[in-house]
Amino acid sequence: MPTAFEGRDVTLELRFFANFREAVGQKVLERDVDGDTIVGDVLSDLVAEYDLDLFEDGDIRPQVSVMKNGKDVYHLDGLDTPLEDGDTLSVFPPVAGG
Repeated sequence: MPTAFEGRDVTLELRFFANFREAVGQKVLERDVDGDTIVGDVLSDLVAEYDLDLFEDGDIRPQVSVMKNGKDVYHLDGLDTPLEDGDTLSVFPPVAGG
């Protein structure tokens, strides 16, 4: 289903935490993408550009959290979650504890 932003650029804020922040070199990036871009497209670009370990068996690694505007994309449409102008996408690495 086409979105109101299809064919236009939309601006996203990308936030990174812990070792992902180290790999990217900064906490926040602003990125312009096509209006029909989905979460999976953005994550694939990040893997290619920064060699982030985000995928396992064609999906987001179970230990990685990706949030769109504070909601886990797992509970939305996963990799197919659509993005709109002004969205914030936050990427959290696996957390070890004990």
